[in-house]
Amino acid sequence: MSTRNYRLFAAGQVVSNTGTWMQRVAQDWLVLQLTHGSGTALGLAIGLQFLPQLLFSLWGGVIADRYRKRNILLGTQAIMGMLALVLGVLALTGVVTVWQVYLLAFVLGLVAVVDSPARQTFVAEMVGREGLANAVALNSATFNLARITGPAVAGLVIGAVGIPAAFLINAASYAAVLVGLKLMRVSELHPVTRIPRAGGQLREALGYVKARPELWLTLALVFFVATFGMNFQVTTALMSRGVFHMGAAEFGLASAMYAVGALGGALASARRARPGMRLLLTAAFAFGVLETIAGLMPVFWAFLVMLVPTGLAVMLFTITANSATQLSTTAAVRGRVMGLYMLVFLGGAPLGSPMVGWVAEQFGARMSLIAGGVISAVAAVGVALLLARARGTSARRYLRQTVLARSAT
Repeated sequence: MSTRNYRLFAAGQVVSNTGTWMQRVAQDWLVLQLTHGSGTALGLAIGLQFLPQLLFSLWGGVIADRYRKRNILLGTQAIMGMLALVLGVLALTGVVTVWQVYLLAFVLGLVAVVDSPARQTFVAEMVGREGLANAVALNSATFNLARITGPAVAGLVIGAVGIPAAFLINAASYAAVLVGLKLMRVSELHPVTRIPRAGGQLREALGYVKARPELWLTLALVFFVATFGMNFQVTTALMSRGVFHMGAAEFGLASAMYAVGALGGALASARRARPGMRLLLTAAFAFGVLETIAGLMPVFWAFLVMLVPTGLAVMLFTITANSATQLSTTAAVRGRVMGLYMLVFLGGAPLGSPMVGWVAEQFGARMSLIAGGVISAVAAVGVALLLARARGTSARRYLRQTVLARSAT
């Protein structure tokens, strides 16, 4: 990407996201340590982190449309760094309890409600509409580069120094984002007109989505896949520890293998100029099938191998969904629509993560993967049929002829 502001942003995100994934691995391991391996407790911690998305995500989108996104990010990223520092100090001093982890996870989720839609839509302000599709894909590539290095480094750090070090490193990593944001040339941004404070702005965004079947059905598919299928933060920990009896380093390796595939999916998506509906539905269905197969793997190395294509499929799906949602939305409501996108993408975690943990405890970790895969595949088929019906054609003909068109801003 040739845009200087985007290069600064992406560089900061690589560093910060690496720290974030280190913290996620460390937090999962800390909860399992404090609760003696409870899958329900692990799912609850993750669910609390995403509960604010379910409750307040739409309001986060309104804030993104009303205020300067760069200023929002300067505030939210600084707060996230402070929360990581607090958790690191608690763990380092040995006074940390599971309720403190729950509380800090929930507060982090509150900050993310504002941060996520602002960060998603800020990409368009850095590169303009023409470069948006590639920038979204590259943004996901940097995110998944961090997913590769973060868990791997976390496993080494936790094994050599201990869990608290991962939290402290993450706290320091937010400095890279803050420096990148401060060094940006504001004159080179492409700011959109901010909406004034007024009533009915949430209803306006919901009405906008409701009037566009391809948009709201895309969001529906994202909800089912993200809520029930994309729970690898829980399932890889449970599979590594409970099924294959591995330690923190192997858990980090499993997360890294999943991220390797996801990085490949992100790089493949970056080469596509337009997000196609066929790719969206095919990737969702393939992900469901591959996740189901991963849950059936008999040995750890075979499980690791299956995580690569699974990660590739899910990243193709998420990037296509994200790009299509932004490109098919006018700039005036993009922040609110992306707030809705983040609601369905992350807001289902308070339901999905504890449910996955409960299923793992009752029926085994394998079944939590298999069930998520089946639900994802069925959702893809269902959305394909509904989209074809909305267009008055057969599902096969619709998938052959339809691509998501760009709408004028």
